[in-house]
Amino acid sequence: SDAGNLYLTVLTNPTTGGVTASFAMLGDIIIAEPNALIGFAGPRVIEQTIRQKLPANFQRAEYLLKTGFIDDIVGRREQKAYLARVLKIHSGGRS
Repeated sequence: SDAGNLYLTVLTNPTTGGVTASFAMLGDIIIAEPNALIGFAGPRVIEQTIRQKLPANFQRAEYLLKTGFIDDIVGRREQKAYLARVLKIHSGGRS
């Protein structure tokens, strides 16, 4: 963030609309749960706008990871431990 703090974003299913267009995608580290639907507009609206067919998984976490829009996919049950590791790493190892 601008204040120099770590900004973590966890995208759950679904994350859509204005949230996606604003703060959700601004994190220093962005994770999503498996198969989460993440997008601003629906696929039909996008296809009509760009006049192209979209890939089948276009707005799913796995596609966004593959294309570099998110950093990792972490199941809900693993998120607590994952985020604790990230915070420990970014705090210089201090607990």
